[in-house]
Amino acid sequence: MSVLRDDFLWGGATAANQCEGAWDEDGKGPSVSDMCTNGSHTVTKRVTQTIEPDTLYPSHEAIDHYHRYAEDIALFAEMGFKCYRMSINWTRIFPTGMESEPNEAGLAHYDKVFDECRKYGIEPLVTISHYELPFALVQEYNGWASRRLIDYYMNYVKAIFERYKDKVKYWLTFNELNCGMMPLGNVLGTGTFQGYSGPYNEVPDDPALRLQALHHMFLASAKAVKYAHDNYPQFKIGNMIAFATSYALTCNPDDILLNQAFMREMNWYCSDVQVRGAYPAFAKSIWKKYNCELATEPGDDEILAEGKVDFYTFSYYMSTAQSAAPTQATVEGNLMGGVKNPYLKASDWGWQIDPKGLRFTLNELYDRYQIPLMVVENGLGAYDKIEEDGSINDDYRIDYLRLHIEEMKKAVEDGVDLMGYTPWGCIDLVSASTGEMAKRYGFIYVEKYDDGTGTLNRRKKKSFDWYKKVIATNGDDLA
Repeated sequence: MSVLRDDFLWGGATAANQCEGAWDEDGKGPSVSDMCTNGSHTVTKRVTQTIEPDTLYPSHEAIDHYHRYAEDIALFAEMGFKCYRMSINWTRIFPTGMESEPNEAGLAHYDKVFDECRKYGIEPLVTISHYELPFALVQEYNGWASRRLIDYYMNYVKAIFERYKDKVKYWLTFNELNCGMMPLGNVLGTGTFQGYSGPYNEVPDDPALRLQALHHMFLASAKAVKYAHDNYPQFKIGNMIAFATSYALTCNPDDILLNQAFMREMNWYCSDVQVRGAYPAFAKSIWKKYNCELATEPGDDEILAEGKVDFYTFSYYMSTAQSAAPTQATVEGNLMGGVKNPYLKASDWGWQIDPKGLRFTLNELYDRYQIPLMVVENGLGAYDKIEEDGSINDDYRIDYLRLHIEEMKKAVEDGVDLMGYTPWGCIDLVSASTGEMAKRYGFIYVEKYDDGTGTLNRRKKKSFDWYKKVIATNGDDLA
């Protein structure tokens, strides 16, 4: 008998801005992702204030999921998905974010997507905002730096909650909210890059402004949760954190304290607010560190307290280490890097592979919060090769996922309440960090390439049938 619950939500995850394409069709407005050019592992993508001619913007076509959703969802169903984590593109519903009435064509599109999921018994898990802030809100307000965005977000939330109240049960308020704790979060996270054009990783950074923007996002998230609880009791609302698992490199107390500070800042700061409904005690030390005098209004504390999420979701790809010694080798990672751990191997992109870290993370989270958990992103970005016979033998991906699922099951045996598992990029899509297609995650190969060419045809990888078997056996057969 499986250690996982009978109603375990097996599935996969995507984001609208990385897979839909059709960036200016049916009334859709430009989002922050639509202003990002292509890049690669070695060349940083750029963000622009206007669309430059003869420049490739990968989100504009992406993998054309907007027109091919039925084909793609049928493939997900063939794998046996119980759940599809996806996002709604905010600018399909409110093209600038500032309209008073939603765009009917955008609403109708997601009706069709959800109906297609329901046809196969697939439960949609919908991220309300996943790196697609309306670009007009950046131009007008410098993104979430302005408190005005809370009302615009709530207009959007109310429109989609009412429209899809009978089709969607599970919602996430923001994707990887804690990316706002890093300079890299200025573009896709907080949208605080008003007037800037240039390399994606060189946006002028004001940490105090990011912390202020996060405060507004916390309030927006809490208001969405409370609105759902008051009006749609059938809904379950979760958060979503890019979990930055980290270890002290040695037992030197300096390393231990440095790692504790890192974990507080990168992980617990955001999720404590969303799960516990209040800033943690150490928040004051973070504000002091970044010279942030947080601007609040009367009632903010009550809003946060009334908007605690029902379940906790996170992405997990890797771990890093922290060292007080300045000479240690460093590594890259999902949103953040760290010191190289000598006990771990790494992916083609230098991300350290640490399956046991997932068990550690699940236990740390459940010990702290005691609410249901869900792994909503996990996967291996790799170069996939089509063989002469048309096959794609991605055994490296199977190995990665197998090891992580094994550790996930051990965490359940440790006592963790785990709802589900949706590996990232269940179908190949545009990389959020580099803007490339070559970094592939999916069980399904999409014939689309870094120069923008490709037939967009779909083909199954070896991992497709492997994951189908995993789901069919509720995680028992991982061979």
